[in-house]
Amino acid sequence: MLSIFILIGAYRYYAQLAERFGKTKWQYGVLAIGIYLGTQLLLGFAYGMYLGITDPESAENVNYTGFSAVNIVGWLISIVAVWRIYKFLENKFIKERPAKTIEIEEIGKSLDQ
Repeated sequence: MLSIFILIGAYRYYAQLAERFGKTKWQYGVLAIGIYLGTQLLLGFAYGMYLGITDPESAENVNYTGFSAVNIVGWLISIVAVWRIYKFLENKFIKERPAKTIEIEEIGKSLDQ
């Protein structure tokens, strides 16, 4: 249930970023969902491999629902991954933004020509 709230928040966070820079909102929202779910799958797969290698019998008794330390750490790592890529995209969009400053001397020149 907590993952659903995290996904909704990530979607809105990225959609606001896209709106601020004139990009397509839903595409960046879906990107946020993909980053979060991809990170969760990668961490889950790595933890499953770890359990399978260290204690093969523990793979039979996995609780997929509930709060455990592994789930909380997975959520935190996924949130950090979503945030880091958000900051990367924000910096990229800021650098791509054209400078729209007009110098005072240039105002008269464009009218005279």
